[in-house]
Amino acid sequence: MTSMDHTFQPSPASQEGDLNVRELDAMCVNESELQHPWWHNLKYSAWGLLFGIVFVKAEIISWFRIQEMFRFESFHMYGVIGTAVVVGMISIALIKRTGLKTVHGESIHIPDKTFNKGQIYGGLLFGLGWAITGACPGPLFAQMGAGFSVIIVTFLSAWFGTYAYGLLRDKLPH
Repeated sequence: MTSMDHTFQPSPASQEGDLNVRELDAMCVNESELQHPWWHNLKYSAWGLLFGIVFVKAEIISWFRIQEMFRFESFHMYGVIGTAVVVGMISIALIKRTGLKTVHGESIHIPDKTFNKGQIYGGLLFGLGWAITGACPGPLFAQMGAGFSVIIVTFLSAWFGTYAYGLLRDKLPH
């Protein structure tokens, strides 16, 4: 038997520990056990394209709109963000209260969040980057799709920051 003939199977305690770590970083850590053909992912591309069009039309990707928000000159972005927060709160409450399942009948588990000081540092870094570049993760892709090629620098910086966080995660305050 070669080393390729068997796969590593983490212990249940190790899996639980991994889940606890992932819950720090994610809103929802559900993983589907279902296997779909690759082309099923095209529906996500279609939704992403629609989402990007909405971002462009609503001027959410506008550097000027974002600067207006950080200078407290316009309510536009606060209205968009506030609406998203309210819709998210209502959606999460409905999912938890009604025990909603996925379209494939799998249960949805949304863990309760605990506060930690790393959220303060991360929020400050995120806000600073957002104010300087005029981009956050969602609109980044819409900005690239709209032809703002300079955003590729911001995208690569976000990618590198995410990679660096993964490498340094154990050494950072949580």
